[in-house]
Amino acid sequence: MSLMPKLSTILLLSASLMAATDAEVIAFLKKGIGNNPNVSNLKIQINSKKAVPSMKEWQAYFVTIEADVKQGNEQRRISQNGTYFVSGDVIAPELVNVKSGERYNDMITPDFSAAFYTKANHVSGEANAPHKVAIFSDPLCPFCRRYVPEAVSYMAKYPKAFAVYYYHLPLAGLHPAAVTLTKAAIAAEEKGVRNTVLKLYSVNVDANEKSDQKILEAFNKTFGTKITVADIRSASVVKQFEFDQKVAQAMMVSGTPTVFFNGVKDPKKMKYREVKVK
Repeated sequence: MSLMPKLSTILLLSASLMAATDAEVIAFLKKGIGNNPNVSNLKIQINSKKAVPSMKEWQAYFVTIEADVKQGNEQRRISQNGTYFVSGDVIAPELVNVKSGERYNDMITPDFSAAFYTKANHVSGEANAPHKVAIFSDPLCPFCRRYVPEAVSYMAKYPKAFAVYYYHLPLAGLHPAAVTLTKAAIAAEEKGVRNTVLKLYSVNVDANEKSDQKILEAFNKTFGTKITVADIRSASVVKQFEFDQKVAQAMMVSGTPTVFFNGVKDPKKMKYREVKVK
C-alpha cells in the first residue's frame, strides 16, 4: 500500500501570503494521509530540501512517511520516501516542464551521501577516480540485462576515470527470483568470487521462480559455486542486502536501472559516455 496521498496537481496549503513553513507542510500532509481510517501512528519527517533548477522560488521537499497500516486482518509498519514541491503557500506532488515533458520528480533527488560509496559496493575503478558512478539494478530486469554488463565493462577499461558502485535492487513484485539471486551474488562476493555483477546477468532462471533451491542451482551452474540457502540467510548477507535497499530508498530510487553520475541522477544513463578517456 502506498502512503503517498492522492493529491491534485496543485493544492493550497493556506491562505497566508507568507511562504509555508516546514510545520505547515507536515501538518498538511498528515491531514491528507491521516484521514484514511486504516492509517495510524503516522509520522512524517522532512529529510532535506533542494532548490528546483530554473523554477524560481520552488523547492523540492524530500520526506519520509511512516505509519501502521491495516490491510484486511493484518497491520504492518510501512515506511516510504516521497518528494513534494513547495512555493509560497502552494504544494504540488509533481512538477512537469510543459515544453520538454520532463518530470522534475525524475530529475531531482537528495544529495548522494559519501557514506553510500562503500567498499562492498565498489565493483571497478580506483576509489579516488574523478567520476563516481552508482548503479541500482535488478539482474532480471530486461533493460538492466542489456545495459549493466555493457556499461560496467566499458567503465572497467578506464579505472583511472571511473569508480563504479553497484547496489542490488531486485524488484520482487515483478521478478520474485531476483531477491534470491542477488543474495546469492552477495554471498559469492563474501567468499571471494570476482566479477559477480557481470556474471549475474547471464544466469538463466525464470524471473517468477520462487524456489530458493532452483534459483541457487541456476546461480551455481553459472558461477561454478556451491552457494546454499544457509549462505543467503547469513547475517552478513542480509545486512548488505538491506543496506542496498536503504540506499535506494534514501535516494528515491524505485525503478531499474537507475544511475547517478557524480552524485547526480542521470535520467538517460549515458553520462559516462560523454567523458573523454585515454
